[in-house]
Amino acid sequence: MPRAVTVYGIGGDAVGEVVLPSVFEARVRPDLIKRAVLTIQSHGFQPQGRDPRAGKKTTAVSVGVGRGLSRVPRLKQSSRAAFASSVVGGLAAAAPDSEKVIRKKLNKKENRLAIISGVAATGDRNMISKRGHRIDAVKELPIILDDGIQGLQKTREVRDLFSKLGVWNDVVRTSDAKTRAGKGKMRNRRFKHRRGPLIVVAEDFGISEATGSLPGVEVVRASDLNVELLAPGAVPGRLTLWTRSALISLDTVFRVDRE
Repeated sequence: MPRAVTVYGIGGDAVGEVVLPSVFEARVRPDLIKRAVLTIQSHGFQPQGRDPRAGKKTTAVSVGVGRGLSRVPRLKQSSRAAFASSVVGGLAAAAPDSEKVIRKKLNKKENRLAIISGVAATGDRNMISKRGHRIDAVKELPIILDDGIQGLQKTREVRDLFSKLGVWNDVVRTSDAKTRAGKGKMRNRRFKHRRGPLIVVAEDFGISEATGSLPGVEVVRASDLNVELLAPGAVPGRLTLWTRSALISLDTVFRVDRE
């Protein structure tokens, strides 16, 4: 049975209702979500390789046995070892190959089902709460907004709207979660940030600039949705706010037959 949800305006007051698309009734598939996220992440990997002659540019040869020395290759007229992988300056054992295929692929049907699963999880209160989002003050999920919010220009306006919708507590959670990486567990970064609310719009008329200084908040057009945005870290259930027009477009692109 189709479910109607409240639509909230710029002031945070109810301005109407809209029927949820059938995609929110789909079954959540964490396995597909994980595969899709790993595929997207693999597209950012940088190929690594070694010069085929690295460590081999030497005249070192092994002198054989019977001299009281190990049989590693040594430079002529010297006892210094070279070439072997066990010595300083030698070739690397099982070095990375730049021709190795590290970019994963996912067929269109699996990717579509993964996005459907990610969208469906945004309407499940248990999954959203399990991800760590603070939604105690949120009355109804998913949160649907009037298209007027797409034109918000000031951060103050977005903050006031979030406060009235009960979402601001989650933004505070992300701002408090900046922790210094320690004990060698994270490389090439100094801090880590949690993901906050995601705003899905049909068109961006300034809302992305208004939310630019809010930690953890992201804005994306419905046509650019992907699984990594809906389920960061392959964990479904991100707190998501949908505009009315973005919600309607889901029924066209990701329509699911109702049971």
